[in-house]
Amino acid sequence: MPSESAKRAAVSRPCDELSTLHYVARQPIFDREQKVFGYELLFRNGFENAFGSSDKDLASRATLDNSLIVGLDVLCDGRRAFINCTRDGLIKGLITLLPPQSTVIEVLESVPADPEVIAVCLKLKESGYLLALDDYVVSDPREALAEIADIIKVELKLTTLQERERLVRQYGNAHCRMLAEKVETREEFLGAREQGFVYFQGYFFRKPEIVTTRVMPANRVNYLRMLQQVSQPDLDIAALERLIKGEASICYRLLRYLNSAIFAFQNEIHSVRHALSILGEREIRRWVRLIAAVGAGEDKPSDLVLSSLVRARFGELVSPNVSHGDSDLFLMGLLSLVDSMLDMPMSEVLEKIPLDHETKQVLQGKPSSLRPVYQLMLAHESGEWNAANEIAEKLRLDPEQVAALHFQAQQWARNVLSTA
Repeated sequence: MPSESAKRAAVSRPCDELSTLHYVARQPIFDREQKVFGYELLFRNGFENAFGSSDKDLASRATLDNSLIVGLDVLCDGRRAFINCTRDGLIKGLITLLPPQSTVIEVLESVPADPEVIAVCLKLKESGYLLALDDYVVSDPREALAEIADIIKVELKLTTLQERERLVRQYGNAHCRMLAEKVETREEFLGAREQGFVYFQGYFFRKPEIVTTRVMPANRVNYLRMLQQVSQPDLDIAALERLIKGEASICYRLLRYLNSAIFAFQNEIHSVRHALSILGEREIRRWVRLIAAVGAGEDKPSDLVLSSLVRARFGELVSPNVSHGDSDLFLMGLLSLVDSMLDMPMSEVLEKIPLDHETKQVLQGKPSSLRPVYQLMLAHESGEWNAANEIAEKLRLDPEQVAALHFQAQQWARNVLSTA
């Protein structure tokens, strides 16, 4: 087992060049069809600048700065960016540094609806920005802003069913769309949608809707069979080739991926057999897992597939520095959302794939030695920087360097999706 100093040294080595990077988490916002409408962006500049602080102006300014550095096109895949904005950010015009066609100005609950703020918001709307109000409640003091808002965000945890119905009746119309926040279950999503909410933010999309009479499409069966095949101790190359060649879209995706700069082969790959002949067994397993996961989530929200790839790569990057026994942290992250991708209960998916006990336990939300690493993945994904810091310290890792690894995993995942 590596010593604490060795762990810290190892985790820092690949990240020296990333020490000035700006770390970002993004929370997806969905429409009624569960398609991604936009992302709320959460940033930190480094370990000491986690935005759990009470200085909302600092957080708002840093968000703008980081949005310009990283680029909204990269962060939001061409969709709208929801940017938290304080009174200072509005009055000083800082938000105008971002393009109006891709920015939603999210006015925090602490911003008063005074005449100066209202005038600025009207001017920003004239310039093409969308205006959203965060954490809106019944008898909210920002009522004057609600009259001109394009989106009103209502948190389920802060309101009752009756209060939400009242707010939807009062403000929900063709000019103002209602957004339900902290939607944690599919039942909450369906209930909010029935009430008239148009946009939704939360983790409801992580859980699939199971219809017992539904037959799984053939291509999804193939993805599951591929995952089964590469999870076997002894890899059957001939059987794997037959599975791949039996699905044209998989063949195309695999060959395109292998011809990309990620692998940097000197010669082009012309066939599945050619690919399998030059790849080692470890790379074959990794490659098939990636493509099966991307393919399984093809008709799902794009953020779902991206999240699984980020989790997988992040697990792989931290694996040399944490205790994980015989478990494959790349596979743990990759399969963490496979139930939603395949529209199957996680327990049913795991019955069909021979995985180690600890990985199966953590993916089903049961006690597992892998739970701290899994929690670290989720904390970075959701921008819960304080929690991420505490977990990293318990794992005897440098929190700032771990954050850099997560950013590196995000870059890798976006590159994979662009070539897969």
